[in-house]
Amino acid sequence: MNTMTVQQQILALREQLNTVVVGQHRLLDRLVISLLTGGHVLVEGLPGLAKTTAVKALADGVHARFKRLQFTPDLLPGDLTGSEVYLADRHEFVFREGPLFNEILLADEINRAPAKVQSALLEAMQEHQVTVAGVTRPLPPLFMVMATQNPLEQAGTYPLPEAQLDRFLLHVVLDYPSAEEELAILRLDRARLRGERPDTDHGPVTVETVLAARAEVADLHIDPSLEAYIVALVGATRSGAGAGQLALGASPRASLAIARAASAEAYLRGRDYVSPDDILAVAPDCLRHRVMLSMQAHMDGVDRDTVLAGLIGAVPVP
Repeated sequence: MNTMTVQQQILALREQLNTVVVGQHRLLDRLVISLLTGGHVLVEGLPGLAKTTAVKALADGVHARFKRLQFTPDLLPGDLTGSEVYLADRHEFVFREGPLFNEILLADEINRAPAKVQSALLEAMQEHQVTVAGVTRPLPPLFMVMATQNPLEQAGTYPLPEAQLDRFLLHVVLDYPSAEEELAILRLDRARLRGERPDTDHGPVTVETVLAARAEVADLHIDPSLEAYIVALVGATRSGAGAGQLALGASPRASLAIARAASAEAYLRGRDYVSPDDILAVAPDCLRHRVMLSMQAHMDGVDRDTVLAGLIGAVPVP
């Protein structure tokens, strides 16, 4: 019988992920934050940075149904949602579920799929349901999407519309691992080739455990002064210091995302309340995909992260 609390089981899950994936601690933390909040995460990074390995390890760690789907220009909405199949021997149509009915979906190179596919995915992400042949079907309670984008290869891609980007809780940008981390990756791979596997048995973390953890995260205390601070951070993207560098500020959905992600960050740090450090830790990933640079900023060669860092730094911390 597992005597660990729900929070202890989630913290053990995070440690387990760190033994499977080396050099991407921030990505793993963001995946767990998305899991704890019921949000979706967009990961931008070059090939070979363990994006697929990380989300597969997460699915294995919570014993969730997982599906990886490679997005391509010829993908159809039914390839995600499923479709009705006619059974001649029974003289009737039967619905066959698509990849969206898994609990964790990896949408690889999401920007390579056309608009109709994006529309079907948008309904699933926002409403946790799909509609096929006029019938609406609910998705699993745990349902979350991890989508990836390659920042270099843009030929044949369809840029995601702002409405869909806004549905992602977090936008994580990956970088190369350090030399020490890459050395650890090399040694871990050699150990796997020899059949050695790390001891990752920290007890069962079930879907029910994750849903219980989500309820605990939702109950974490956020002081009214920190709620006002979150609103001020998001408001700074719409006016003031960023007026000349941003053509589009963040919507109120950004405030909700920061509050939820900061609560999960505090939960992973073992606290039952949110601190300013939790907010500062998640704010860039919550805002990155919700703002649009102005033409002047493009001409000046300024990137979004630089602008956001300036805006966040200009807002007084309570």
